Amino acid sequence: MAPASSRGTGRTGWLRVDRLVPHHRRRSRRAGEKGGSLTGPSPVDRGKPGSKIHVLSEGAGLPLVVGVSAANTNDAYALKPLVKAIPAIRSRRGPRRRKPGKLHADKAYDHADLRAWVHRRGIQVRIARKGIDTSEKLGRHRWVIERTISWLTGHRRLTIRYERNANHFLAFLTLAATLTCFKKLRKTTT
Repeated sequence: MAPASSRGTGRTGWLRVDRLVPHHRRRSRRAGEKGGSLTGPSPVDRGKPGSKIHVLSEGAGLPLVVGVSAANTNDAYALKPLVKAIPAIRSRRGPRRRKPGKLHADKAYDHADLRAWVHRRGIQVRIARKGIDTSEKLGRHRWVIERTISWLTGHRRLTIRYERNANHFLAFLTLAATLTCFKKLRKTTT
């Protein structure tokens, strides 16, 4: 760096003439703007950017698999990755089970190709059908997953998404699911 010459401006001091690397801003957004990866305009919150939490749980409500997507993503796109990510279940006898017996889902997952895909995996399909099944019949099973989601969003860090990076938010969500399982399983053993 060299001292700047006064070119009639009356300023003296140091001037950055050449750089080895061009100057770029670190963030593409301002500090006050929200956003980040896996965010999209929310259809229920005036188009504000947000995320959607997807949870696959067992019959008692313990979360087995969690996922994050943009708020404007259809729920049906999350079903295949969630089912594929189910961990092996240790059984007392025989090999480990890799699939559940039944899958209950609401009307958002009512697609013929999803029904066929789940059926081919050997899982009994209990997906509510649009225009046919009523919400009273579905409510007997839906409250379990709603309770699980409320357990997860009870952690202050997950109520509002503060992280711009989706991997960080997913890590906190996984940690919350792990803590939820630990608390519920500890309660049953004592």
